[in-house]
Amino acid sequence: MVTFFHPRTLLDKAYEIGIFFKGFDGVLELIGGTLLLVLHPAQIGKITAALTQHELSEDPHDFVATHLLHYSHTLAAGHTVFAALFLLTHGLVKVVLVACLLLNKLWAYPWALAVLGLFLIYQAYQMWVAPSVGMGFLTVIDIVVLWLIWREWQKVKTTHDQVEAA
Repeated sequence: MVTFFHPRTLLDKAYEIGIFFKGFDGVLELIGGTLLLVLHPAQIGKITAALTQHELSEDPHDFVATHLLHYSHTLAAGHTVFAALFLLTHGLVKVVLVACLLLNKLWAYPWALAVLGLFLIYQAYQMWVAPSVGMGFLTVIDIVVLWLIWREWQKVKTTHDQVEAA
């Protein structure tokens, strides 16, 4: 029998939003990874330049636009296969885990905590090597999402144990 997650409290709703955010992020990573495999690095550079041109004409030091251009040049230097595989793997893992969490699959909770915990360790490393406000913000959100997953796992385990005992 398939049971879907149904939020009952404000923390349940925060969990649901956090999980949907992770799932949406995973879908975007799958799309990005696929595009990296399909498009030539020069095409990526041209598309990025076209998308950021207006913003950079208004503010030549725009944080997001300048970083996007920088990353597109990095990809043009031949790092597309690694980036594509990273995004595809990262995205697929997130999408599968989010789907299983929303279906209340008991095995998915410890796996989600372990995998997202590993991603968090990588983010901490990135913060150490190249600190940024954006990465710091995402890291704090991920810590909250991890705690919400752990909290939900405790509730689901208790319910599961009660059903088995009956």
